[in-house]
Amino acid sequence: MRIDIGVRDASPAAITSAAERAEQEGFDGIQVPELAHDPLIACTIAGSRTERIHTATSITVAFARSPMTVAQAANDVRLATNGRFSLGLGSQVKPHIEKRFSMPWSAPAPRMREFIGAVRAIWRSWETGEKLAFEGEHYRHTLMTPMFSPGPNPFGTPDIWLAAVGPAMTKLAGEAADGFIAHAFTTRRYLDEVSLPALAQGRARSDRATTDVILTPFVVTGEDERQRAAAEKAVRKQIAFYGSTPSYRPVLELHGWEEAADGLHAASRRGEWDAMARLVTDDMMAEFATFADDPSALAGSLETRFGDIATRVCVGA
Repeated sequence: MRIDIGVRDASPAAITSAAERAEQEGFDGIQVPELAHDPLIACTIAGSRTERIHTATSITVAFARSPMTVAQAANDVRLATNGRFSLGLGSQVKPHIEKRFSMPWSAPAPRMREFIGAVRAIWRSWETGEKLAFEGEHYRHTLMTPMFSPGPNPFGTPDIWLAAVGPAMTKLAGEAADGFIAHAFTTRRYLDEVSLPALAQGRARSDRATTDVILTPFVVTGEDERQRAAAEKAVRKQIAFYGSTPSYRPVLELHGWEEAADGLHAASRRGEWDAMARLVTDDMMAEFATFADDPSALAGSLETRFGDIATRVCVGA
């Protein structure tokens, strides 16, 4: 199991510092979400300032872009990092796609299946020179002249990871992606009873033998009691935030925490963000978070909890 570090501040100066530190401290890679900065640019910078660590977007918002722009950018990042790059994709949610990105929204899993298929078709056209002829319901790519083809990538095409929470998108990850990125708001029981079976069902619909499992768990650790208390407080707030969202309710329902889900959602509608954390019980913390007495013990705690199922684990910066 490889351990990556998540880098939330992906501004050029911050990502340079984070990447260099991650390599010096022995992490296997960095993962960059799409927040205030473009994660593809951040991975390019990170890869150019390091020699060993792997880089990945976790995630790039697929539906904010076209398959062609993603295929081209990801191909360039793969070149810039000497092959040390994986393309993590995610759908985001309808309000962000329509209101923030001003892009169309439709059934996310079928649209994502086409998106991944189109990206792979574009890469295949560049790799083999075959005619680009992808025609789907949502995407159509039928023109590729020599001037616009970069040709084969000497490092091969990037792996595609797909972020998923619900069974439909998780099945698609097993069917069409090289890796499955589990949302932080998950538990070992949800992984065992919902996510991993769905992943296996998706794989059964394709010729894929395996799918990498990439986890992004909540962690509580620190050099002393003060730091650990601060980390626990922050994690409680994160769990409360995600737990208030109806999209993530099935995770709580699996554990019989419907009452907590109702309370969190109601509190969020009243804007009681600080009070919400008090609704997250110690039992909920134990299911969602991995605890370690100090940072040096964290890798062992993660290995104990997830080593039998995870390919990579990404911890927050």
